[in-house]
Amino acid sequence: MIKFEHSIFALPFALTGALLAWRDEGFAREGAWAKLAWIVVAMVAARSVAMAFNRVLDADIDARNPRTKMRHLPAGLLSKSFAWGFIAFWTLIFLFASRELNPLCLKLAPIALAVLMFYSFTKRFTMSSHLVLGFCLGIAPAAAWIAVRGSLDPRILWLTLAVTLWTAGFDIIYACQDYAFDVESGLFSVPKKLGIAPALWVSRALHLGMLVSLLFLVHAFGLGSLALAGVGAVAGLLLWEHRLVKADDLSRVDAAFFTMNGYVSVLFFLFWATDIFLRR
Repeated sequence: MIKFEHSIFALPFALTGALLAWRDEGFAREGAWAKLAWIVVAMVAARSVAMAFNRVLDADIDARNPRTKMRHLPAGLLSKSFAWGFIAFWTLIFLFASRELNPLCLKLAPIALAVLMFYSFTKRFTMSSHLVLGFCLGIAPAAAWIAVRGSLDPRILWLTLAVTLWTAGFDIIYACQDYAFDVESGLFSVPKKLGIAPALWVSRALHLGMLVSLLFLVHAFGLGSLALAGVGAVAGLLLWEHRLVKADDLSRVDAAFFTMNGYVSVLFFLFWATDIFLRR
């Protein structure tokens, strides 16, 4: 029911936020590795809660959609009571991990969960659901900064914006598959509102905005050539992603969504982590 590999979309950006926070205060801080471990636990727990809640809320919709009718809940492979128990378990893990990080993380944890769960309702009333999903992933690097520093630095919000725009862009591509179903069911999405071809241009514009946000982030933290090379690598991967998908040919959407975006997050982290360590 929950694809663990989905966590890889946001986790490298969260780890980048943590590394930027540590760079500012010194990497030798006691307990840094334990804090990093709790950040990973919190990320996986929050992602598990969000995806399971989405599956429960959308079970009836998924059952009517030919693309999703074989998911675990509509196919009867798992029960809703199991899913609710799964949600409760990972919610407790998330709250415990937040407590282990610092008091501010624990205070903000219920708000974070509320944001993640709110996304699941948005496709029912707004085509901005893609941006809400983007924000759900975009708060990860800011949350990691708070986990390390116990406060928020506005500079890290450039990374929140970048991840928000990136996620919204690739979610629009993914939503193109459900254009006909969204029209029939009365659900909201950019492809339904604008059509598939214009929606793909919106996705390209959002990804361009992501690259601009990353350049502002490089400037804000005084990063170097490797960070810029990382932005260039991301730009190349996004360009290739958009070449895979055409308005009249959506057969390679899965490759664009899963494979290319996995590469984007991992390569971004490798370039930026190296730059941060070399310039610490």
